[in-house]
Amino acid sequence: MNLDWQVCSRARLSRDARFDGKFFIAVLTSKVYCRSICPAPTAKEKNVRYYPSAAAAAEAGFRPCLRCRPECSPATPAWFGTSNTVSRALRLIGESGLQDGGVDRLAERLGIGSRHLRRLFLQHLGATPIAIAQTRRLHFAKKLIDETSLPMNQIALASGFGCVRRFNAGILAGFHRTPTQLRRLVRHNVTQPDNQYLFRLRFRPPYDWEGILAFLALRATPGVEAVELGAYRRSISLGGDHGYFEVSLDERNNTLLARVQFGNPHSLFHIVERIRAMFDLNADWLAIAESLRSDPALAGRINAHPGLRVPGCWNGFELATRAVLGQQVSVKAATTLAGRLVEAYGKPFQGPHGLTHLFPTPEVLARSRFSGIGLPRSRAETIRALAAAGCSGQIRFDGIADSDAFLAKLCEIPGIGKWTAQYVAMRALGEPDAFPCGDLGLLHALKLGSSRGLEVRAQAWRPWRAYAAMYLWRIPADSAALAKRASFTSNDGEDVLVKTASQTVASVAL
Repeated sequence: MNLDWQVCSRARLSRDARFDGKFFIAVLTSKVYCRSICPAPTAKEKNVRYYPSAAAAAEAGFRPCLRCRPECSPATPAWFGTSNTVSRALRLIGESGLQDGGVDRLAERLGIGSRHLRRLFLQHLGATPIAIAQTRRLHFAKKLIDETSLPMNQIALASGFGCVRRFNAGILAGFHRTPTQLRRLVRHNVTQPDNQYLFRLRFRPPYDWEGILAFLALRATPGVEAVELGAYRRSISLGGDHGYFEVSLDERNNTLLARVQFGNPHSLFHIVERIRAMFDLNADWLAIAESLRSDPALAGRINAHPGLRVPGCWNGFELATRAVLGQQVSVKAATTLAGRLVEAYGKPFQGPHGLTHLFPTPEVLARSRFSGIGLPRSRAETIRALAAAGCSGQIRFDGIADSDAFLAKLCEIPGIGKWTAQYVAMRALGEPDAFPCGDLGLLHALKLGSSRGLEVRAQAWRPWRAYAAMYLWRIPADSAALAKRASFTSNDGEDVLVKTASQTVASVAL
């Protein structure tokens, strides 16, 4: 990828946080690479080089700066050049770290050749898939060294090195210091209780924390999720182990604070990656806003609420089940149904206030009768079919390389239509161009009379239609005329509910 050195130079000299993670600065004299916000004395322009990713700088022979900690920067945007293939490949690398077959297997899952995949990565990120995976592993190991008190042997396994010997060699090669020497450099390291961790997750400003909290609060499943006092909290299950996490905002440092309670440290990488995806921390909002502002209907909303993101989810099956529960009822009613479902079929969990259960697994729901919770028979059958598809492997919500094929399989389940599938693509797959065309809330916001007209209008928003939908669902503060609730049915038989102006976010019934 060719970077505009003038733009990079201005961002470097101004230490503009909006460019954090979008490129890295390599200093020829010190042989280190830094973030655009590095507080170190500014190097002369003739002594710096710019790279589109940390892996590209590492491949060129530079080591990470110990002062600005490149491992803490927001991830490189997955869509340099809007390459869907690179975006999906990065998502798969984040899930497995190339541990399930290497580059050849990754390319096969994406439906392209391994040479072409390497060419795309070099074009868009300046480094090969292997280099990207290795740099991610190295950076997460450094993060664990700095931000936890885990012993080095556990850090080696948690960061994917496999053994302490490779871990020691990798850290020494990458940082020119041993892991023990790096830990001695840590300042103000507060020891956390056993199995508790505090991670600082950076984002590029602006970030509409209030907007994302409002969206999640309306849909928080009682017993599993809670939103209160400016924080989001939920119970989690991964690999047979259970725990919870809490996320709050550190606005001053453009950071989300993720407090994780989990017994198995080997799962920390996957937990942190899921949290980053859930709160859409890797989005390049400036590029998204620049593209969407060309539509006058979106420009005012974007200016009024900068930094709005697309909220993700912890578990794709849970989100799809919640979507089915929300068919033909209001958000409040769907949340009530979800709470009853969890209380009847979820596994009890002893967490902080408000977290009493884990969400039911597909194995449990596939054999459940759903009696006594007020769920209509048709939706009960849809949830059982969805759970059975999850148990059999027909539907998987992780490791998805072809989202179109996944959505086609999802729509084969009776009771799940295109609207629901696109909603799942937005929040569970993180597809930035997913769009629930036919949503009457969107039609109302644009004063359009047909889904065909909406589809034509939305072509100009590609590849950011999911973000356009979030802005259109959000009711402007001066829209007091929308105080009356209106319910109407979308094309696949699901209700869409436009909420009152007193609620921060206009909500679909899911």
